[in-house]
Amino acid sequence: MLPNINNFTKWAVIACDQFTSQPDYWDKVKSIVNNSPSAYNLILPEAYLDSSSKDRITQINNSMNEYLKDNLFTEYQDSYIYVERTLLDGSIRPGIIGVIDLNEYDFGEDSSSKIRATELTVKERIPPRKTVRENASLELSHVILLCDDEKKELIEPFREITHSLTKLYDFDLMLDGGNIKGWLISGIYAKEFDRRLSRYIVRKSQELSLVFAVGDGNHSLAAAKSCYLDGKTSRYAMVELENIYDDSIKFEPIHRIIKNINPEKLIEAINHDICSENDYWPINYYYQGKTGTFKINKSLGASALIVIQKYLDEKNYSIDYIHDTQALINLSNENNNLGIEMPPFDSESKRNFFKIISESGVLPRKTFSMGHAQEKRYYLEARKIKKE
Repeated sequence: MLPNINNFTKWAVIACDQFTSQPDYWDKVKSIVNNSPSAYNLILPEAYLDSSSKDRITQINNSMNEYLKDNLFTEYQDSYIYVERTLLDGSIRPGIIGVIDLNEYDFGEDSSSKIRATELTVKERIPPRKTVRENASLELSHVILLCDDEKKELIEPFREITHSLTKLYDFDLMLDGGNIKGWLISGIYAKEFDRRLSRYIVRKSQELSLVFAVGDGNHSLAAAKSCYLDGKTSRYAMVELENIYDDSIKFEPIHRIIKNINPEKLIEAINHDICSENDYWPINYYYQGKTGTFKINKSLGASALIVIQKYLDEKNYSIDYIHDTQALINLSNENNNLGIEMPPFDSESKRNFFKIISESGVLPRKTFSMGHAQEKRYYLEARKIKKE
């Protein structure tokens, strides 16, 4: 469903788990929206998670019911939406809006389902999202589902036929979100996509133990699964399908700062316990204005990050997660800190991404970020989920 409104810029707002430490961002959103119909009134930004959350959730549920009562939406049945998101660097990120069967999804660490999480799910992050969803009549999704379509047969063909499709929206997203366009995929185009999807699922199932991986929004999808199992909401959940092989999809590494330690002693321990002079991954580290390189033993895991994170977790070190390399170096200059720089995600990392998850299970938490905060998915489409 899409709202029948004139100003989509005021309607679409960014994923609720962005700018959690910057409530001023969400204050700007509120000011832009003012009294206009907006997805802002239907979500709970995590920047506002506090003692007043209960009242806000009640307001969210009331707003959903009010929008439905006022016939705000147009519903497109048996359809998909093809999306092109223009990012700040000018690249265009294509995707398909549809639904997944939650029976085919499992966020467990040892999951063998066809749809699964990419990173370790922090179960403490599920309850707030579940509280929002369990009494909701609508869902708005920021979930990005990844396919491993190296042949680019699923999504990319729609780029060539947009002139034959009905355009549903074309507008600039608020607060440096770039531009977004959407076209209706229905009738023969939807049936053709279904055929391509079936072929992809058969082919990928023969290669790997998973078919789709949740690239972003996994905790919200986990909440959807939990609500479905409790009998509260629909068996299906809305996602945007994107191809990991698309050049516009960039995985940003998330670096580690280990705090309250003697950095030289920890460096010595890491070199002794998980490093090798033979087959290794080189990983840079920083402390007190100095730098060096760990030679992480490849025989200990599927990637350097998996090996390092497992080691740090077993030792119960205090860890902060940093996106920017210069910020990592600056923080490593403080006493009793050690900064470990994770390697960039290159083309080889993309090729091996599904294989690693298929063979080794979900990746450690805070493994990567899909682009910058402003590039996350905005809430735009809606869907009825309440069980009658």
